[in-house]
Amino acid sequence: MSDSPDLARLLAARLDATAALLDAVRSDTDLLAATLHAATRTAEAIRQGGTLFICGNGGSAGEATHLSGELIGPFLNKGRRPLPAIALGFDTSAVTAVANDFSFEAIFARQLAALARPGDVLWALSTSGRSPNVLRALETAAGQGVLSVLLTGARHADLTDSADIVLAVPSRETPRIQEIHLVLGHFLCEVVESLAGDDG
Repeated sequence: MSDSPDLARLLAARLDATAALLDAVRSDTDLLAATLHAATRTAEAIRQGGTLFICGNGGSAGEATHLSGELIGPFLNKGRRPLPAIALGFDTSAVTAVANDFSFEAIFARQLAALARPGDVLWALSTSGRSPNVLRALETAAGQGVLSVLLTGARHADLTDSADIVLAVPSRETPRIQEIHLVLGHFLCEVVESLAGDDG
């Protein structure tokens, strides 16, 4: 069966949309500055003995495990030490117990409350910035002295106080936001590996 011209046009349109969003990110000085700040603050926390926690739902959960894997395993430097990174939500017994006995909104927050210590870092991924369980995790982080970084889509007015650092991708289209989150996440991992990977 020959490839459909309609599908070829669709592919070109998706690539154009991602390229346009990358250009918008490149010119968003606030987002670039926040990304650099998140990278250096996370690296410093890990250099000081802290742990990175990462959480998200659906595709963002997949990105959470992807990024934790980049830091525990090698990213670019195969000779450096493994870095402490934990993707929340993947202990099925803990998640189902919390969701059943408390609420699904508490699944990340309760794990964070159990495991995190002052000086740790949370990367929270939510394309909408309004996922209740992610917001609860951010609240828990604030109460425990944990630096919080929210990777989200176009900034909403109610995001102002939800995280210490907000990386707001200027889009409301979930797949495109997730693509940029992975680009930014890879950059964060590269900086953390470079600045914290040789200590310990």
